Amino acid sequence: MLTISDNDFNRLVHFVKSNYGIDLSKKRPLITSRLSKTIMAMGFTSFQDYVDDLLKNKRPEDLELMLNKLTTNYTYFMREESHFKFFTDRILPELISKKKNRTLSIWSAGCSSGEEPYTISMILKEYLGMKASQWDTRVLATDISQNALQAAMHAVYDETSLKEVSPAWKKKYFRPADRPGLYTVSPEIRSNVIFREFNLMNPIKFKLKFDVIFCRNVMIYFDQATKDALVNRFFQATNPGGYLLIGHSESLNKDATPYRYLEPATYRKE
Repeated sequence: MLTISDNDFNRLVHFVKSNYGIDLSKKRPLITSRLSKTIMAMGFTSFQDYVDDLLKNKRPEDLELMLNKLTTNYTYFMREESHFKFFTDRILPELISKKKNRTLSIWSAGCSSGEEPYTISMILKEYLGMKASQWDTRVLATDISQNALQAAMHAVYDETSLKEVSPAWKKKYFRPADRPGLYTVSPEIRSNVIFREFNLMNPIKFKLKFDVIFCRNVMIYFDQATKDALVNRFFQATNPGGYLLIGHSESLNKDATPYRYLEPATYRKE
């Protein structure tokens, strides 16, 4: 395994944080363990040569590879199920009762390989039933990783990803894929999700403001100042009365956030 000097470590950490908001300042062992083989496979003999090349040329494919190696995209359908219960029991009845234009604006920010936005779409379909066709419930799903987005759009998952899906939903919303043990999401659910590449460090300028923003297990990579700034951008992009749901392992600065705390990992814009 290669070693990384203080200078190269600091250069890489600064570049990643400045461009992507990800704080790797305490992840030195992770950087060396996850990048060493990749660096050598690319033909570099040292971290210095690799960091020099990465920062000078900023080739999209190299940046993508580096980010994929240094961030974990583990997820599955119905993860942190209490959020989806709150979404079904409280948020959806409230939105459905007051939305005159029959449009729900929901954002899965940091959607990874697609399990979250597809789960949201299944819940919407179940909740609305026969009335689903009368509503625009398309979910915006964004991620910084092209690899993750490609996997999400491919929409093929194994048994592990479906471990929390009920047999009834598995039968209703999934189809056997081309290999045993793999499943693909049904067309009606896939068509309800719009995937886009988006860096959460960028200004949020989508056409509509959001009724619900899911940004779960994404801000674990950010320091407090970066989180506070992102949450303020989320707030500006949220409709009055809208919700922000974050991961249960995450927390917001209660003194800094403009959202009102409701319950663990659940916030509302008053």
